[in-house]
Amino acid sequence: MAESAETSLFPPPEEFSQQARVKSLAEYEQLYAEAERDPEGFWGRLARQQLHWFEPFQEVLRWNEPYAEWFVGGKTNVSYNCVDQHLATWRRNKAAIIWEGEPGDTRTLTYQQLHDQVCRFANGLKSLGVDSGDVVSIYMPMVPELAIAMLACARIGAVHSVIFGGFSSEAIADRNQDASAKVVITADAGWRRGQQLPLKASVDDALEKSPTVKHCVVLRRCGNEVTMREGRDHWWHDLVEQASEDCPARPQDSEDPLFILYTSGSTGKPKGIQHTTAGYNLFATQTFQWVFDHRDEDVYWCTADCGWITGHSYIVYGPLTAGATTLMYEGAPNWPDEGRFWDIVDKHKVNIFYTAPTAIRAFIKWGDEHVEKRDLSSLRMLGSVGEPINPAAWLWYHDKIGKGGCPIVDTWWQTETGGIMMSPLPGATATKPGSCTRPLPGVMPRIVDEEHNQVAAGEQGMLVITQPWPGMLRGIWGDPERYQKQYWSTVPNCYLAGDNAMCDEDGYYWIFGRLDDVLNVSGHRLSTTEIESALVSHPTVAEAAAVGRPDDLKGEAVAVFVTLSSGDPGEELAGVLRKHVRAQIGAHATPDEIRFSAALPKTRSGKIMRRLLRDIAAGKEEIAQDTSTLEDYSVLAKLRGDEE
Repeated sequence: MAESAETSLFPPPEEFSQQARVKSLAEYEQLYAEAERDPEGFWGRLARQQLHWFEPFQEVLRWNEPYAEWFVGGKTNVSYNCVDQHLATWRRNKAAIIWEGEPGDTRTLTYQQLHDQVCRFANGLKSLGVDSGDVVSIYMPMVPELAIAMLACARIGAVHSVIFGGFSSEAIADRNQDASAKVVITADAGWRRGQQLPLKASVDDALEKSPTVKHCVVLRRCGNEVTMREGRDHWWHDLVEQASEDCPARPQDSEDPLFILYTSGSTGKPKGIQHTTAGYNLFATQTFQWVFDHRDEDVYWCTADCGWITGHSYIVYGPLTAGATTLMYEGAPNWPDEGRFWDIVDKHKVNIFYTAPTAIRAFIKWGDEHVEKRDLSSLRMLGSVGEPINPAAWLWYHDKIGKGGCPIVDTWWQTETGGIMMSPLPGATATKPGSCTRPLPGVMPRIVDEEHNQVAAGEQGMLVITQPWPGMLRGIWGDPERYQKQYWSTVPNCYLAGDNAMCDEDGYYWIFGRLDDVLNVSGHRLSTTEIESALVSHPTVAEAAAVGRPDDLKGEAVAVFVTLSSGDPGEELAGVLRKHVRAQIGAHATPDEIRFSAALPKTRSGKIMRRLLRDIAAGKEEIAQDTSTLEDYSVLAKLRGDEE
């Protein structure tokens, strides 16, 4: 950790705490103790408060490791909880979704308007024969119809599988086949950096290899020419034109599947993480309210895409169940210029802003002038998600975007957890740059060594969760053996998060990346995140990725890939950076190899694909791992030397 992370403590602003849901550390500790003492009573009480039940549950938790059933016997509907429950209140005419397209077009849907559109599209799906339990793939741009499609599936009991709108046709076909999808919902195209992404064309190619798909629904977004196959393809507007706005939400069993979300694995095959109805809905909603301290007047913006779990939980299901106004943006953060995000904050008077460390580092690289030209005074809190945030980026975010007065919630969670597991509560928790601070109420973490013993404060080890929680995954679609092996076989009676972590003397947690991102150099366990944070704290470095490569002497050697914000790449600068890492961490962490690159291979959600960099550092000629989530294949080709 950089020195600032170890020594700086940022208490919540007093004015913020006075108005917060959880106003003090004592209140947080009281909630946490209640959940620890009586987890079933705790979650049962919240489930009755937060969700509408067509039939009450009889049992809070039935646990047969590794399978959980939450709110057994209860019947609810996630679409009802997101939309219908607000129609009998003043929120009926409140903005549910504010949307901005990349070209600048905007729309606002009230809860009543959202209800009507969800019902019409749900009836449209039913007219195509979609029934409870059927899988519907959704491959769309970030438009309101993406959320409408998700809610329509939930309304009739269909299981949705949202596929990020930048995946290849091969990746779409793989996911369709694995899930036995019956319908695909897409658009003619979507906007990205001023270009139209031909979504329907990709779907057409995928459907040649998707024998279970019987129908394809196409939204007209960009107006470009597309091929429509008679009998299979249907325009969205035709489907809903004559459809009724009356479509009662189907009561779903609490454990009925809600969605599948495919996530990239270290093997060649992506895995379909399965989430169910009531537990997921409760966890997404409750954590949204705790972590973002939501108030009814807030405009809340999560910059993620609904193709990822962050978009599921914190653009759609959590905020809408809580009656929030959630903002969706279609395009890139740097189109038409690097100030686009701040234009949106200024224009829509955003109060809560939730984005990724990768984006924050990009903002730093682009320069402060893009921030300083805009009015960001509406912001009252900030969040980060997706990977550990290095202290230098945290401090810039705090000072430049929050003007020193906005709490930052640095959230740790996963696709598998369904919702945030560790985070500051903005009115209660003093923050440390780079730490996700403490677990949320009802989340029971532990850090253990390879012999499964709990490690001492300040020591690194494997992060595990010792008790079930409502938002937890219920399996890997069609592969129970992989689910058991990957998450439940390493440490007895514990969920293996797969992250390397440390809990300090204050009970604050630090996440140091994936367990396979921990290096063992001459017997020293090194966190790649720690090395990367040290590099990024140097003024010439915009981004860094550290990986291990085989070494006959050390076991593993440290190889780093660096993108510069200034300075000339070369051996002289490499020597400066080696000295910098040595000074920040110690001689044992000094990189053996530094490669300069104009860009790093990333997923379409902005995460650096370190496992690909490991193969490159090791000199492997073939990349055998899953590359379906890679945003730009040319970056990989240049790093491997395939392109000049």
